Amino acid sequence: MDAFYASVELRDRPELRGKPIAVGGSPDGRGVVATASYEARKFGVRSAMASATAIRLCPQLIFIRPDFSKYKAASKKVREIFERFSTKIQPLSLDEAYLDVTGSELFGGSATRIAEEIRRLIREETGLTASAGVAPNKFLAKVASDINKPDGLKVIRPSEIDAFMKPLPIEKIWGVGKVTARKMHSFGIRTCGDLQKFSVSQLREMFGSWGPELYDYARGVDNRPVREDRERKSLSVEETYSSDLLSLEACLEKLPELYDDWNERMVRSGESTRIRGISVKFKYNDFKSMTRDRLFEGYPKLDDFRSLLIEGHNARPDPIRLLGIGVKLDSGSSSRTAPGQMTLF
Repeated sequence: MDAFYASVELRDRPELRGKPIAVGGSPDGRGVVATASYEARKFGVRSAMASATAIRLCPQLIFIRPDFSKYKAASKKVREIFERFSTKIQPLSLDEAYLDVTGSELFGGSATRIAEEIRRLIREETGLTASAGVAPNKFLAKVASDINKPDGLKVIRPSEIDAFMKPLPIEKIWGVGKVTARKMHSFGIRTCGDLQKFSVSQLREMFGSWGPELYDYARGVDNRPVREDRERKSLSVEETYSSDLLSLEACLEKLPELYDDWNERMVRSGESTRIRGISVKFKYNDFKSMTRDRLFEGYPKLDDFRSLLIEGHNARPDPIRLLGIGVKLDSGSSSRTAPGQMTLF
């Protein structure tokens, strides 16, 4: 969905249309932007940005407190539309999902025409707009769905994959945040074409167990199936460093970057109400790992991870090659009841 929370608010409050708005916490405290309207984005306002920063970039920005019951209702309606076209639906967050329409007899089996019809019905029945990506796999569909936003459609056919991938910035690969992107840039890797120059073994050495996946993603390969209603159990980020971190101070210096990456993904996931624990992962230069975790409810701040990192480091103050932070999520019913973009749509 396009700027989902903000779009729902603008639909219900037409007097705000054309004005820059942000859904999120107050700029007077430690609030964070959950979603910004496209008018606000022109000023550089982005999701996961501190609300205080957003108001400096756009002094006329209008803040609206989130109303998740309203967003869930809109999300449920979108989900009902999806179910008219496929039973294979994998929600990613409240406003985003994959659909697999392989073998569908609707519209002559055309995924593109199915996507066009779904977008038409969403606009007609909810008053909202959705952008879609049509591609042979989940990774490409996700990338395609972001290309013609808002209210757009992008199709990537099998014969177009190679030409599409070579100039694609590595930041478009799911999981490549600011920290990993900087590391890739240090190796001269800025596009997927650059990434294609490295072997699986080289990428494994550079990026650990993620290396083989990067090798495939750089070529537009993704064999993951659409998993119906799979519930996320955790959300974490981690970074393998080219030089071991030899002290607690060195670890603490890396923590803000990890937190920024984690926070960005958390906001995008729509799972913030399901947090039930936090964790910090350590991998040492002998390749042994340790995880410290703690029960936690609410939205963890940087200091919460910092205290857990200090506790873990004090337990084993050895050289560290990898740090990770994350949260455990409630195993009860998911808050993710709907979606927005599609696979094979």
